[in-house]
Amino acid sequence: MRIGVPKEIKNEERRVALTPGGATELVKRGHTVLVERGCGSGAGFADEEYASHGAVIADSAEEVFSWAEMIVKVKEPQAEERARLDENQVLFTYLHLAADAVQTAELVAQGVTAIAYESVVGPNGGLPLLAPMSQVAGRMSIQAGAHCLESSQGGRGVLLGGVPGVAPAKVVILGGGVVGRNAVQMAVGLGADVTVIDRDVAVLEDLSSRYGSALHTLHSSGGALEEAVLGADLVIGAVLVRGARAPHLVTTGMVKQMRPRSAVVDVAIDQGGCIETSRPTTHANPTYLAYDVVHYCVANMPGAVPRTSTFALENATLPYITMLAELGPREAMSADPGLRAGLSVCQGQVTEPAVAQSLGLSFTPPEQILGLTLTAA
Repeated sequence: MRIGVPKEIKNEERRVALTPGGATELVKRGHTVLVERGCGSGAGFADEEYASHGAVIADSAEEVFSWAEMIVKVKEPQAEERARLDENQVLFTYLHLAADAVQTAELVAQGVTAIAYESVVGPNGGLPLLAPMSQVAGRMSIQAGAHCLESSQGGRGVLLGGVPGVAPAKVVILGGGVVGRNAVQMAVGLGADVTVIDRDVAVLEDLSSRYGSALHTLHSSGGALEEAVLGADLVIGAVLVRGARAPHLVTTGMVKQMRPRSAVVDVAIDQGGCIETSRPTTHANPTYLAYDVVHYCVANMPGAVPRTSTFALENATLPYITMLAELGPREAMSADPGLRAGLSVCQGQVTEPAVAQSLGLSFTPPEQILGLTLTAA
């Protein structure tokens, strides 16, 4: 198969979908890998490294998109990239379509076969391609939140861990999934006063058994959540509903009542955000003030640590990239129901029910597409 890796063009996105080592693995199996010149520079990979590992260097994104049978990326294709896709190509990347009607409509119009990393399901029911970036984002959320609380950033001037004789900051984490667990680990490690809120009692029991008295746990109910948020110095939004838009757990009314110059970090912003006052920001301009609360809502947080993130992402994605290349998309998705669960758009149809429901669009089951219209590459 002809596999193309373009340079990421989203604001401040320095990750790359494939390392030179990953390219080697694919080339050894008889596939051709075309990478755009400079695609790995942000993560510390020179063009010469790719060439020495068997990849072909392209001078432009146009060359990559026009040549490749499968496009492998990190972030969702931007408008100029979407215009280059066609019905004969597979796109394998993070998509987050449930909160992006424009992108969804354009991918549908292009007829491309689009498989979303974040919706692929593993054998144990987890989300193996989302997990590594959720780990990074969860850990970074505490770093970002601590920075937002500094007075120079508009925050309350509170140190997360406090010092002897001075109470630590109160950190409230909404969600005990992969993002939430990693945020808990970092916040507890820094000595903050940490509360995690989740609707799954089993999740809370597991976290409680691990951290003991160093962590407070609350079952997600309206009253408990509101009380915790209003008393927090820092709120981390770590809610995930697979494939769907995130629910607004923190309303505008709650934000208005939060402590002046407290902070929120909405990691769920890729899926629309779980804090009603959130809107996407960038690494170049990561924060804004709303109702006297500092908001950090960067939509590609792991892009700030591109080398770590690139290796972590490829560790998870390369087996699936290899499967798609070896078998072709139809056979690969027919053989692996978990990979098939990631199929979001195909042949002009929305094939992810949560996306269709979130955007009010019609839904075609992936099995129907695979059986009737998808052909192996």
